[in-house]
Amino acid sequence: MEVRAVLFSIPFGLTFLLFGLAINLIQAICFLTIRPLSKSAFRQINGAVASFLWLDLIWLMEWWGGLKVKLYTDLETYRLMGKEHALLMPNHICDADILMGLLLANRSGCLRSALMVVKKSSKYLPVFGWTSWFLEFVFLDRSWEKDESNLKASLQRLKDFTMPFWLTIFAEGTRMSPDKLSAAREFAASRKLPIPRNVMIPRTKGFVTAVKNLRSFVPAIYDVTLAVPEGHSTPSLYMLMERQHTVVKVHVKRYSMTELPESDEGIAQWCRDRFVAKDSLLDKFKAEGTFPGQEIHDTGRSIKALLAYTSSFCTLCLAIFELFQKFSLLYTWGGVGLLTASFLTIMLIIHIFIEYTKLPKQNGVKTTPSRKGQAKEE
Repeated sequence: MEVRAVLFSIPFGLTFLLFGLAINLIQAICFLTIRPLSKSAFRQINGAVASFLWLDLIWLMEWWGGLKVKLYTDLETYRLMGKEHALLMPNHICDADILMGLLLANRSGCLRSALMVVKKSSKYLPVFGWTSWFLEFVFLDRSWEKDESNLKASLQRLKDFTMPFWLTIFAEGTRMSPDKLSAAREFAASRKLPIPRNVMIPRTKGFVTAVKNLRSFVPAIYDVTLAVPEGHSTPSLYMLMERQHTVVKVHVKRYSMTELPESDEGIAQWCRDRFVAKDSLLDKFKAEGTFPGQEIHDTGRSIKALLAYTSSFCTLCLAIFELFQKFSLLYTWGGVGLLTASFLTIMLIIHIFIEYTKLPKQNGVKTTPSRKGQAKEE
């Protein structure tokens, strides 16, 4: 099945990787020439260039993969989304959460300034990781002794960010899986905490540091809850490439940064309380199949993403055709070998991306416990 996903995605992989390398080159040149003179100008240009690449990923989700994302929030929050700095705090359900964050940012008009806190190894991924580094994503080792000073410095650098930005932090620290949920329940029971049913227990040190360093210039926290309706599969990069359509519903609740406590423990407890509330919200979602509040009807699939991918794909195809024609590569064994090696390299890199985003094999623990099991836990 994975071979089919790779084969189906060769045109996309070819476009994303080669076009992405060109964008990385532009980013590097701007980093060396424009950033020393004006950080603001560099961010504007860098964001615009990188957003063209992110639109290719949005095309993969919406046009190729058929992913549908439905947003539930109040009209006031919807009016402010993309027009103010915000710290986003979603539950982490799958490897495609990062991609869905880009999709929501695009719909809110802040794709060029959509930032995230991600694991350090992500920055070494070809194209995606390098683009993220130039965009000032925050990379963490998942070791607080190493991460604390880096996180503080990275957050402070955002003070002079002129464009409204979103910074997404996955407070759970890892993606949801049956094994990890089972471990979270055991931990909660040992500490006499509420037993989670649908979310992990947040790791609050990073969240507390983020709030303390951002609250002077970031006005809001968006509590984001992601859920997959019954009968649909949790999205993944592999599924998108295989064109297995699914639906994700997103609930957004805005909190003013001024509502949060001042003390470290108060902020940490506020974060834990939000995840307990998320858990209850997801219970209601499972029972009713929808979130409370108003569903925002957007304009559907992004025409901008379609145009961006189509233009980049056609430009790349024309450039490759001209190259092979000029050097008669299709009529020599060397040319055929080069073409074959190029396709194999692209397939290998796509395979690396799929493997990188896969969850480890589980031990068969069910995510949703029986009612009897829940009663014992509660």
